[in-house]
Amino acid sequence: MSTPSKRLVWQFVAVFLVALNMRMTIAGVGPLLNDIADSRGVSAGTLGLLASIPLLTWAAVSPFAQTLSARFGMDRTVTLSLVVLALGTVWRSLDFSTANLWLGTVLIGAALAVANVLMPAIVKRDFGPRTPAVMGVYSAALGGAAGIGTAIAIPVSRAEVAGRPLGWEAGLLATGLTIPIALLAWLLIAERGARRAARAAPAAPAPAPRVGRAVWRSKTAWLLACSMGAQSTSFYIFATWIAPIMFSRGASAAMTSTGITLFHICGMLGSLLAPLLLRFDGRSLLQVALPVVQLVGVVGLVLAPSATFVWIVALGLCCGAALSVSLTLIAQRSSDAHTAAAVSGMSQAVGYSIAALGPVLFGWAHDLSGGWALPLVVSVAALTLHVSAGWILRDGRTVRLAN
Repeated sequence: MSTPSKRLVWQFVAVFLVALNMRMTIAGVGPLLNDIADSRGVSAGTLGLLASIPLLTWAAVSPFAQTLSARFGMDRTVTLSLVVLALGTVWRSLDFSTANLWLGTVLIGAALAVANVLMPAIVKRDFGPRTPAVMGVYSAALGGAAGIGTAIAIPVSRAEVAGRPLGWEAGLLATGLTIPIALLAWLLIAERGARRAARAAPAAPAPAPRVGRAVWRSKTAWLLACSMGAQSTSFYIFATWIAPIMFSRGASAAMTSTGITLFHICGMLGSLLAPLLLRFDGRSLLQVALPVVQLVGVVGLVLAPSATFVWIVALGLCCGAALSVSLTLIAQRSSDAHTAAAVSGMSQAVGYSIAALGPVLFGWAHDLSGGWALPLVVSVAALTLHVSAGWILRDGRTVRLAN
């Protein structure tokens, strides 16, 4: 294997390891909410905000990621975000104060926001024409990591040492066990890249352009942001409400668990399959077809429950593929890596602001109506926005920003 090929392989491994840590730490909270609530003497509903804090933090911090990148460089900024992620994960698990749980979660959200924004730009910079394939694997790793975080949290918390369970603190801490591995891999790749850059260009490198403000004036960037926001909203609505919908129809706990697992597995498959379709046409209508199929799936889930698992498969595949397509479009439709970082920051700020409201509005509509028909309107609105943005983006337009 040639040296450039080896370098790409190791870069891919580092990207993959970072992706594994982008969802594990937040996915482990849900299964442990009841345990945390019991230990603190509050209701699980009160702690439900823990699941929304990362989304709200992503929305608030994402716009600043490109500024940090311009100041410190992309690789070093991702390194710092992994260090902060590790600190936040440990802080969250300290049990002597309830504040640690909340402050640690905020720190985790801030670290993930920065990495969320910069990874698509780094993939564009390092992998060029391989970007769709790498983003597909990256997106699949995000989904897989969420499943791992959910799966390990409860068993670790229930494990006994000296006759006593380890508790929810250990369960949350276990979701960050792979952070040191990712940090080590990233440090090695970043250091090698810095040495190569120094040899190739001994002179001081030109500073990264500051394009953070200009991106908010780009119509194409807004379309990409709307696409990201709509797909995020749909995913979090489905991931949050599939289980309650199934329970309301009399499904057993085992069947409901199977349905949620199937949704996430199909999401991983969808992320891997999307690049195979995108590679044939850079102006693919995939970004239009996916929300249309999701619309059919959510209508079927609400109005035709006899085929629940069919609708879950369709929704899972399309949600996973939509995430991969959204991240790929951000990379492909940006003129360079720094522009991609700015567009990614804007898209995720807008996207997660919308996504944080989606499940809440869906639940509010359900409480108001007592059924699932009115909440369907929330999903239809998000999917309509997704279709509209995707339809306009089919012309291959690109974001080009002045420095």
